[in-house]
Amino acid sequence: MLARARIVAEIVRIIRARRLTQTAVAKVLGLSQPKVSALLNGQFQGYSQERLIGLLNRMRCDVKIVVIPKPRNRVMGRVSVAFS
Repeated sequence: MLARARIVAEIVRIIRARRLTQTAVAKVLGLSQPKVSALLNGQFQGYSQERLIGLLNRMRCDVKIVVIPKPRNRVMGRVSVAFS
């Protein structure tokens, strides 16, 4: 859930930085304007992580997934999302 929220936050940041309207974003992402509005308001329950990554791709972003070994002092692995 946190990873999806961070991906959505990055999508919102890109949209604001490019000063795009919801209508323009809808065309780029292949979504309806009301769905874009909901996404921008943090309503992303119906979106898988893979689908959100696809939306980043449609926003002309490359997505890189890196797998690294966990530290010995931690029992479980974890997932994090970072943006450059």
